[in-house]
Amino acid sequence: MSDPTDDQVSDATRSTETDDEQVHSGADREPTPEEEAAADALPPVDPAVAESYQHQNEVGADVQGEGQID
Repeated sequence: MSDPTDDQVSDATRSTETDDEQVHSGADREPTPEEEAAADALPPVDPAVAESYQHQNEVGADVQGEGQID
């Protein structure tokens, strides 16, 4: 089945969309030594903050759609 918008979208846009389909999320590179040193120099995370962060990740993992309210 053909795309009904074929006559409305330029070839350049279609080409860019095809290129975008090949992009995958993830780190683009390893951290530099300077970035690693800066991360190592950070103070430890407050346990309450770490617990809250973990809780929010667990809650967010099960959200079905944007703005779900239970």
